[in-house]
Amino acid sequence: MAQSAFRQALLTARTPGVGILNRRNAVLGWGVWKVGKRVAKRKAKGATPSVEGGRPNKSLLAMSLAGLAGALTFWKKRRGGESST
Repeated sequence: MAQSAFRQALLTARTPGVGILNRRNAVLGWGVWKVGKRVAKRKAKGATPSVEGGRPNKSLLAMSLAGLAGALTFWKKRRGGESST
């Protein structure tokens, strides 16, 4: 009993003016955040295209090449615009 009162006094000293409902909501929010991150990681891992039969997925390869071409085009335009004047 005395140890519990000591812990409560330490917690109160660290967080003055914070009500029990705010602490409860903070703990609940922290738990929801942790679980949500875990679920999101699992969904993202399941949504990625995988290598089928030892050959990469064609749509993955096409999207990668298109992204690379877009990035290079953007980079080339940015470098060309700065050198004038």
